Amino acid sequence: MPVRRLVRSCALTLVTLGVTATTLAVAPAHAVEQGDDSRSGGAVAMTQSQVTKYDERQAARQQSAAQRFESRITSAKQTALAQMGDPYSWGGVGPNAFDCSGLIYFSYRQAGFDVPRTSGAQAAYTRRVAKQDMRPGDLMFFHAGGAVYHAAIFLRWERGRAMMLDAPGSGKRVQVIAPWTDSWFGGTLR
Repeated sequence: MPVRRLVRSCALTLVTLGVTATTLAVAPAHAVEQGDDSRSGGAVAMTQSQVTKYDERQAARQQSAAQRFESRITSAKQTALAQMGDPYSWGGVGPNAFDCSGLIYFSYRQAGFDVPRTSGAQAAYTRRVAKQDMRPGDLMFFHAGGAVYHAAIFLRWERGRAMMLDAPGSGKRVQVIAPWTDSWFGGTLR
């Protein structure tokens, strides 16, 4: 039955029953009718058990979404690690040569993140995170004079030092190294 005809049919049925659009209360899709609904103005009330089940389903959906997001972060990190040994190339975005932000751009885009191309734009795109709260797959941004000039992918803490996957510069290859300076801050996509 066409939608317009169905709506007209439902409206006629409601008018026949003496119900107008202003007196009709619509219950949420997850509600189940529970006997006398006169106290709720025609809306169907949910029992505490139903509310609890609804909340549990919502929490499970949120947890599932968080797990999918973490899986994407892990995928980006793994893609970046697979580039180890590739040469540095200024402006390189892969798949066989990279500059620092190009490595992030390539890896995170492969995992479905819409990260910008340059290290400064990537820094602005992320949410700052304290160094001690960084997790594998977060990003490191190096700065001087207020400007971001370099980016890398945080991997782990090792003997009190951050370890990062980096496309360090001309003549070098993508590698795992410790930062050469403390003038960096963390950014996260989480």
